[in-house]
Amino acid sequence: MTTFDEREAAFEAKFAHDATVEFRTVARANRLLGVWAAGRLGLADAAAEDYARTVVHADFKVPGHEDVIEKVAADLAVHGVTEADVHAAYEAALAEARRQTMDPA
Repeated sequence: MTTFDEREAAFEAKFAHDATVEFRTVARANRLLGVWAAGRLGLADAAAEDYARTVVHADFKVPGHEDVIEKVAADLAVHGVTEADVHAAYEAALAEARRQTMDPA
């Protein structure tokens, strides 16, 4: 194997690793957003975990996080939570998920 082939393999491995880490980070952020929203809905324990799971699964409909934001905003609209509040909570959840992903201890 030549040096060029080794470099190419290393770049491909890094790309795959980075994609996996990003996927896990976004999934964790969606879960954190789901837990936050469950608290706003008055859910606790198993019901809160179930709701958080539905938020994570909502992200598989279309690329990007807007489907998650729309779902949570629609669920929380009757509780007076605005879409801007949900966006802010998502950004905070994403920052926390990135922190947790970098320091999983």
